[in-house]
Amino acid sequence: MGAAALLLSFALRLDVAFLGNFWSFLAASALFGLVVGITGFVLGLNRGIWRYASLSDFLAIAGVATAALAIFTVFEFLINRLNSIPRSSIVIAWAFTIVLLAGPRAAYRVYRNQHDTRKGKAAKGSAKNVLLIGATDNAEVFIRTIQERQRASVHVLAIVDERGRRTGRAIRGIPVVGPLEKLPQILERFEARGRRAEAIVLTRSREEYQRYAKLEELVDLAARQKVELLTLPNLLDMKSIDAEIELSPIKLEDLLQRAPVKLDPHKIASMIGGKNVMITGAGGSIGSELARQVAELSPLSLVLVDANEYALYCISTELGHKLPSPTLHAVLCNVRERDAISSVVETHRPDLIFHAAALKHVPMVEAQPIEGIFTNAIGTRNVADAALRWKVAKVVMVSTDKAVNPANVMGATKRMAEMYCQAMDLDPKTQPTQFMTVRFGNVLGSAGSVVPLFEQQIRAGGPVTVTHPDIVRFFMTIPEACMLVLQAAAHERDGVSERGRIYVLDMGSPVKIVDLARNLIRLSGRRPEVDIQIAYTGLRPGEKLYEELFDCNEKLSETGSPGILAASARSIERAMMERIFDEMHRMINDLNVEGALRLLQSTVPEFTPGPEVQVTMSSARSLRQ
Repeated sequence: MGAAALLLSFALRLDVAFLGNFWSFLAASALFGLVVGITGFVLGLNRGIWRYASLSDFLAIAGVATAALAIFTVFEFLINRLNSIPRSSIVIAWAFTIVLLAGPRAAYRVYRNQHDTRKGKAAKGSAKNVLLIGATDNAEVFIRTIQERQRASVHVLAIVDERGRRTGRAIRGIPVVGPLEKLPQILERFEARGRRAEAIVLTRSREEYQRYAKLEELVDLAARQKVELLTLPNLLDMKSIDAEIELSPIKLEDLLQRAPVKLDPHKIASMIGGKNVMITGAGGSIGSELARQVAELSPLSLVLVDANEYALYCISTELGHKLPSPTLHAVLCNVRERDAISSVVETHRPDLIFHAAALKHVPMVEAQPIEGIFTNAIGTRNVADAALRWKVAKVVMVSTDKAVNPANVMGATKRMAEMYCQAMDLDPKTQPTQFMTVRFGNVLGSAGSVVPLFEQQIRAGGPVTVTHPDIVRFFMTIPEACMLVLQAAAHERDGVSERGRIYVLDMGSPVKIVDLARNLIRLSGRRPEVDIQIAYTGLRPGEKLYEELFDCNEKLSETGSPGILAASARSIERAMMERIFDEMHRMINDLNVEGALRLLQSTVPEFTPGPEVQVTMSSARSLRQ
C-alpha cells in the first residue's frame, strides 16, 4: 500500500511528466513500500482485527504513515538530498497511505456489519423491541455492541433523551426522541407502526438518573404503559465478547434512595486478613453474605457454623471455589449446645467470631417462645462464654431493631442477648476479649422477608397482602448491611469508656410496607390497585406498626465511621446476668413456658407481651396446675 500511495502522489503531482522518470519513481515507491511494511510490523499494525476496526486503528495507521514517511524522507535526503522526487509529493503520499491502509479495513467492517445486520433481520422475530432512556455514552456502547452481533436479543427502536437536549439527532443511526414526558406518545407512535416497545432500558446509573428525574416516576410510567423497566448490563462483566447480552430488571433496592456509605476497606482488610474467622448462622441470609465478604479478604481460615445441614452445604460449596479446603471449614453445630460450641471454638481457635445464628421469624417465635429464648438468648451466652474461655480476640453479635422496646418474644430475646454481651464487655475480667453488638433493621430479600412473599403473590396475580396501611420498617440490602457490620467490627475503640456500647447502622428513613408492595407491583410491569390488588390482613402476633433503632433512654454518639452510631444502653452487671441466664436455662429444661416468659419480661422490662403471649402464659399455667 505504501508503494501505491507514493506512485499515486507522483502521478497527482507531476501528471504526464511522471512517465518521463517512471523507473526512478518506481524504485523510490518500492523503497517507501518496504519502509511502510517494516514500520507497520514493528508498531503492531498487522495485529489488528479488521472486523473490529475503529478510531484507535485509524490513529495507529496515521502513526505508521507518519513514522514511515519520516524514515523514508531521511533515507532520500541522505541518498540524493531529495532532488529526485518532488517534495510536495511526500505530504500527498502521507494522505494516500492513510487512505489506502484505512480504506480496506473500513470497507470490510461495513461489509461485515451489513452482513450481520441482514442475518439479524432474519432472526428479528425473537429480538425484543426496546427504547433506551438516556442519550449517554453507555447507550452508544450498547448500540454498537448489539449492531455488531449476528443475533442480538434486543432491537433498539429509539433513544429517549430525558432532558430533551439531543432530541432530533441520532446515535449510530438510532433516532433520539424526547423528552421523557412524551414517552406515552412515543410508545403509541411505535405501536401504530406495528413495532410496539416491550421494554424501556435505563442507560444511566440510579445516582446519575436521579439528578435529572425521579426513578419512581419512571417506574410508575412503565407500569401504566405495561412495559418492562430494565437496566443495561455492565459490558465489562460479560464472560466473552460473543456472550448473550442480558438486560436486568430494576431492583427494589434501587428505589430505596439510600446514599452509598463510604467505608474504610483498609481497616476491614487488616481486621480479617491472615486471621481465623468463625461465623455462626453461616447458612442464613446475613451469615452467608458475611461469609462471602470475609472470604474475599484472605482470612487464614474461615469456619462456617450452622445447625441447618442443607444451608451449610450450600454456602460451603459456593465458597469452596474461592478458598482452598484447608482454609474453609463447615461445622454442623447448634449454638444451643454449650459443650459442642465450646469444642468448635477450642478446635479452630478463631481470632474473630461473628454471631449471626438466631431465630428471627416473629410470629413463629411468638407461638413457640421457648425455642426463641433457647436459641437467641442461651445460644448467645454459649458462644460468648466459649469465646472468653478460649481467648477469642473479638465477638460481634448481630442484633435487630426489634430489640428496642420489644413487642414480641423474638425482639425481647435479642435484647436479652444484647444485655449479656454488654455485661461481658463491661466486666474488667473479660478484657482480653471484646464483645460488640451491631444492631440494624430489616434487610431486603432475606429468608422470611416480605419481599419474596410479595413477588410470589404478584406472580400468582395477587392480591398482595399487607398487614396494615400505616406499617413502616427500616430497610437495607443484605450486602450493605454486612459491609457495615464489618466496618463496625473494625472500629477501634478509644478506651474503657466505649466498652458495652451497641453499634447501630444508619438505616435511613423508614419505608411504608404498602409503598414497598406498590413499587414491586410497578416493577413487574403492572399497576397497583388496577392489575394487582392490595389486601390488608391486620397486624400479625407480636408485630408493631413501627420499629426503632434506639431507645429514648439510650445515649447516642458518633463513631467516626460513616453510617455507624453508638448507643449506650441500660446494662446489668455480669454476675447478675449469669444468674438470670442460669435460671432461664433451668426453666427451659423444665419446659416452664410461663416462668421463662415472666423472667424474660422482668429482665427486659420494656418488653410488652402481646395477647398471644398472654394466652400462651395462661395455657402453660393451666397445664402446670
